[in-house]
Amino acid sequence: MLSSESLALIDIEISKYPSDQKQSAVMGALRIAQLEKGWLKPELIEYVAEYLEMPAIAAYEVATFYNMYDTQPAGRHKITLCTNLPCTLMGAGELAEHLKNKLGIGFGETTEDGRFTLKEGECMGACGDAPMCLHNNHAMHTHLTPEKLDELLDKLK
Repeated sequence: MLSSESLALIDIEISKYPSDQKQSAVMGALRIAQLEKGWLKPELIEYVAEYLEMPAIAAYEVATFYNMYDTQPAGRHKITLCTNLPCTLMGAGELAEHLKNKLGIGFGETTEDGRFTLKEGECMGACGDAPMCLHNNHAMHTHLTPEKLDELLDKLK
């Protein structure tokens, strides 16, 4: 279900923990699986759990708890806007409305062309740089304004 390259990367994650604690690599393993497949369908989560010798439900709990994991197909560009209190106080609510209007979707939805998915996120540890968003779980964009969001969206098209 996963390429030999991804399995080798998961093995590296496993090697970071004692041999009887393979399940400790579940977050890294799910990240690697998602990078290869685009999202974590149930069969993929079960495969990762089996590979780590852990109950499938435990892997599901991780995959559904953290917003970095996608358990449904996501757009090519996933924009996760922080709506925690510091970001909200700095204008995240208005930015959320701007994004929703600009993309024509709400939180948890993907544009018809499959280009963008909009998600609401909890604190991302950059409160001093509020408001902020995360692009595809890796690129942080801070001190956002509607104009900065428009520039980001234009660049991602």
